[in-house]
Order: sequence, then C-alpha cells, then structure tokens
Amino acid sequence: MFWTNALSTQPSLEAAVTEVTQTIENTLSTAADVGIFFISSAYASDYPRLIPLILERLSLPILIGCGGAGIVGKSNGKQVSEIENNPALSLMVGCLPNVKINPFFLSPESLPDLDSPPGIWQELMGVAPQDQPHFIVLCDPFSTAINDLLAGLDFAYPQSVKVGGLSSSSLMGVPGTVFYHQSGNSQSGFYHQGTVGLALSGDITIDTIVAQGCRPIGKPYQVVKGERNIILELSQEGETRSPLDWLRQLMENLDDSDRQLAQHSLFVGVVRDEFKQELQPGDFLIRNLLGVDPKLGAIAIGDRVRPGQRLQFHLRDAQTSADDLETLLKQSNLSTPVQGAFMFSCLGRGQTLYQVPNFDSQLFANYFPGVPVGGFFCNGEIGPVGKETFVHGYTSVIALLRPLSR
Repeated sequence: MFWTNALSTQPSLEAAVTEVTQTIENTLSTAADVGIFFISSAYASDYPRLIPLILERLSLPILIGCGGAGIVGKSNGKQVSEIENNPALSLMVGCLPNVKINPFFLSPESLPDLDSPPGIWQELMGVAPQDQPHFIVLCDPFSTAINDLLAGLDFAYPQSVKVGGLSSSSLMGVPGTVFYHQSGNSQSGFYHQGTVGLALSGDITIDTIVAQGCRPIGKPYQVVKGERNIILELSQEGETRSPLDWLRQLMENLDDSDRQLAQHSLFVGVVRDEFKQELQPGDFLIRNLLGVDPKLGAIAIGDRVRPGQRLQFHLRDAQTSADDLETLLKQSNLSTPVQGAFMFSCLGRGQTLYQVPNFDSQLFANYFPGVPVGGFFCNGEIGPVGKETFVHGYTSVIALLRPLSR
C-alpha cells in the first residue's frame, strides 16, 4: 500500500492542478488506483472543469472529492498545512494492491427508507458485508438525510468503519459540492446534492480518532423522563430533580473560569455504552445544549433521549480540545504502519479555536511523522462513537489507513 499527497495554493485552478499532479507523478512508481481531493470554495466558479483537468494530467480510474472552506494537505511534500478561506487544492492518491475499491454516488432520492432490510442497503452499495468493507463518505450538508444514511450503513455493515465529512464553503451562496468519477460511469461529474464515497475491502483497515474536544464536569446523571430531545427529569445517586435544578447546583460548584466558560461553551455528553461503569472521554457522544425552559426546568439537546440513558455536562475550550486530540493520538497503538491519513475537522476548529495556524494537523504530524494526510474543514464530521456512527460538531475525525498484513 502506498499513499501520497500534494497541496497547492496557486490562485489559478490550472496552476494548482498542474502543481499537485506533477508532485504526485514524481512520487509514484506504479499506476495509481484511486484519488481523493479536497478543493477550496475559492475555485467554485471552476468546479465544472476540475475533474477533466486532473484526469488530463494524471490517469486515475476512480476519483472523488468535495469542496471545503478550509483544506488540509502537505505543502512541498513536507509540512502539513491547514489553508483556511484561501485557494487550496489537496490531492491524495493511493496505490492499493490486494484492495477492492467500490466507488459510489448516492443521490438523495436513492436512499432506502429505514425500514428496508440490510440486503437493500448492500445492493445499493455494491459490496457484501462478508467482504468487511470500510467506508469513506463525503456528503452535501443539506439535501442528503445523512443520519438515515449512516444508520442504514451501520445496520447493513455493523462491523465496518465509516468516516468522512459534510462539504462546506467559505462563500455565501456557494452550496456544498461533491465530485465523482469512475471510468466508464455516466454519473461522473460534480453535484450539489448527494453523497460520494469509497467502500474499501481486502488488505486494508481504517482506524479512527474522534476528538470531540470536551471535558466532563460534575458527575453523570440518568434520564428519568424525556420526550424526543427534551429532558424533563434527571436522577443522581437516587435523587430526582429537574435538569435545570441540577445544572444550577453544578454551576455553583464550578470555579470562576469554568463558570465563565459555561456561559458559552457548555455541552451535554450522552453515554453510548449503557453497561460501562468507568467512563472515559471517548465514551460520550457530545451534543449541543439547545435551550432551557425555566418554567418546566427542562433542557433541550441536539439529540433524541430516552429514559435510562446516562449523560454528563461538558465544557469545551482550546486547551481541552488540544489535550483531547493529543491523548487520543498517544493511545494509537497499531500493529502495522499507517500509510496514509484523512483529517475531517470542524469549521469551528483551526485558527478560530486555537488562534494559531495548523494546530491539529501539526499535532498529528508529531505522532505520525511522514504520513501523507489530506482533508478539509467540514460542516459536520462523520465518525464512530462506540458501535455507532454519528455526525459530529466541533470535532476532528482522523482516519488512519494501513494494510492488515505486513
């Protein structure tokens, strides 16, 4: 397995494509099997020309990509960079011996309903679950029922990893865009609606890092009563009260800095494994706290809740995000070397969060030096928590690609 990446910040699309394809060609010793690119919305007027321009200069039987407000790649083949709100094109190319590659384009209307059996989803994706595929998924952020898609993929392929992101734009009026090319397939082109991706099976595995960037405060609670995404009663150590009462008590016990942070960066972590007793940061699915009802003492969060679930309030800041990502990178202990990586990072991270450039990507490079990495800043990041796949916010999802065998 061999992956390589090139990044260009040339203001002209032709110059950017020429730079990345020449860099890629200089690193290849055999024909490439697949390409995945991420392109700045600064080039949006030239999107129709992008796939033909790449294919004129580099022979790729399969090519997918998406637009982004920020682009991640390796400039000059050396330093990993995050280019935010400026022209950038990042191209990842893979030579994948003993790997079966199933590319797909899914229009919003092609998705089965959630009552469909697994076989319908497997027929749609064109790959059998016994092949143990892993999925890279790029979606437009508005038309696709992304939660239904991920639930369907989890249902049909429960042992498979699904990672990716929702396309983004830094320009008002420019919709999210995905790109798809497969030799001989009439669907090749670019789309403002739908999902593109790869199902990869054979001598390949994808390990994930899902850094949600939060730390828990207080103790866990259990949902006693709730409707849809509204929590009406919580219990802790046998005592049941309204969520707002618990939250007020929690705020009183915070130090001044955390109390100030909670005014604008308070979140709710929902425990995914109902049977796990010793909870770690990775055991929570972080969701937004949407609002409170002072009259009822209820709170609304950005996910459905049900009685019996456990949750805990969380805080997020730059230092917590940095510590969370570094801890997860340190814990990566893989049996075969990583050959390539993809970074799907939230639009709310980057310089907006850290006040310095290239923070997440450089931290990754510190732990995986020399590994080619490409990616973009997303409208939502796709990655697993526990045994399920979710769309996240304020998260950095990293996919680590490596062979199963040495």
